[in-house]
Amino acid sequence: MTATDSPTAPAGTPGSAPTGGTGAHTMADRIALLREKQEAAHASGGPEGLRRHRESGRLPVRERIDMLVDPDTWFEIGALALPELRREKPIPGDAVVTGFGLLDGRRIGVIGIDSSVVAGTTAPISMRKQGRLIEHAQRHGFPLVLLCDADGGRMPDVSGWRFSGLPLDFTTFLKPPPGRPVVPRAAAVLGPSYGDSALHASTAHYVVMVRSGSIALSGPSVVEPAIGEKVTDEELGGPAAATEAGNAHLVVDTEADAMDAIAAFLSYMPQNSTQRPPVAPPLPPGRDPKDLEEIVPLGARSGYDMRDVFACLADEASILPWADGWGSSLLCALARIEGRPVGLVGNQPIVRAGALDPAALEKEKVFVQLCDTFGLPLVFLHDVPGLMIGTQAERGGILHGYEALVSAIAEATVPKVGVVLRKAYGGGHFAMGGRPTKPDFLYAWPSAELGFMAPETGIRTIHRRRLEKVLAEQGPEAHAALVAELTAEWISEAEPWEAAAHLSLDDVIEPGRTREVVAASIDIALGGRL
Repeated sequence: MTATDSPTAPAGTPGSAPTGGTGAHTMADRIALLREKQEAAHASGGPEGLRRHRESGRLPVRERIDMLVDPDTWFEIGALALPELRREKPIPGDAVVTGFGLLDGRRIGVIGIDSSVVAGTTAPISMRKQGRLIEHAQRHGFPLVLLCDADGGRMPDVSGWRFSGLPLDFTTFLKPPPGRPVVPRAAAVLGPSYGDSALHASTAHYVVMVRSGSIALSGPSVVEPAIGEKVTDEELGGPAAATEAGNAHLVVDTEADAMDAIAAFLSYMPQNSTQRPPVAPPLPPGRDPKDLEEIVPLGARSGYDMRDVFACLADEASILPWADGWGSSLLCALARIEGRPVGLVGNQPIVRAGALDPAALEKEKVFVQLCDTFGLPLVFLHDVPGLMIGTQAERGGILHGYEALVSAIAEATVPKVGVVLRKAYGGGHFAMGGRPTKPDFLYAWPSAELGFMAPETGIRTIHRRRLEKVLAEQGPEAHAALVAELTAEWISEAEPWEAAAHLSLDDVIEPGRTREVVAASIDIALGGRL
């Protein structure tokens, strides 16, 4: 007689029938119960919650994940999670979906907030679930994708003593543990993203948001009672506010566009900071490099769009803008040159003549650190009149921003190649990878001007008393003639020939050879690194 046949078999003995709980007596019953629970876990906010969610213009979280990962590669963990404080209405998965998938054949980890139920709010179990996924990505060294759409903390789950005891480890939640490689983080802001969704986005190396999204530390429902400011989601953290603050790097129209942007960003990145960036087959440039002779005018005050220069250097269809709306007198972009991922940094002459303000310095520092962390060579295209000066710039922290940036460039270990296109004056030149920041190669076009400051400022600073005396004693005509003479002398000193003669420059090159020279310089600087 077996234990299952014995009327005296003790409860809990292998093979014995359960004495309570689910009432499932066979393995088939248990499997049926599992499938029932799995179905409930996938229900999200139920028919009504999903209907409201769709009507708001947003997709359910699992549809988002299906759009992101390669077909039939999704592997979910934690689906049966439930909140510590149970409610009459179920909260499947504690309002978050976590798991792994392949993106273009490479492993990624995904955290997707399920805002169709309890507005995607955060509670201890959902936070522990997210932490587990982050721990896996960091321990095993693959990128992390964060799909943000949450209305902050859930009450009363995080109120009172519970808030202090949240399972939030800042040594792992925000960054890798000491000694671990850094993994790329990409975030999509797909709806109102407050609380830990905003925190997730703040840790991401790349943040894309849809136009209907918003991101802020706290949402309008908290802001108004706390400080009396009545504000909309868009006013608080919509695309205009988010890009200006540097909280978002790209704004797109649809959620599908957001997933494409994340895929594009990760295509430039290695799986983690110990690996090399993936090299693609080389393609011709997006625009004929010879066009550079016409794109960049000789007059230092004439404007042009640095994006056109980028197009002449980068492989066709390879440029991914990075934070164009933040510190907009400077452009940063991920791109490929001869198939190799690079970071492009260039002054934007059509915005304040390309002068660098505190926001532009901070933007460049973060981008330099991103490229240095993940092994992307840096290409600096100088056309900078200098740093912004005056009370507004000083109060904005330009001195500290400048120091932090030049230190970051000097300390970067990836190949660094600079080209002075037109003007490169003062601290702006150093902030663009000038010689004191140790570039591997530094070139200039024949149109380049280098020096401590621009001619019109320099002669009025150094020769102020002489000019005042000539104006007073000889009149405006003599004053204008002296200004012209001093300007010509200044420009002669600023031209690239003496800099090349004294090896402050490695060479003076024709504009049309810039892509070719940069590509060769990167190959040399990489040495045996692939």
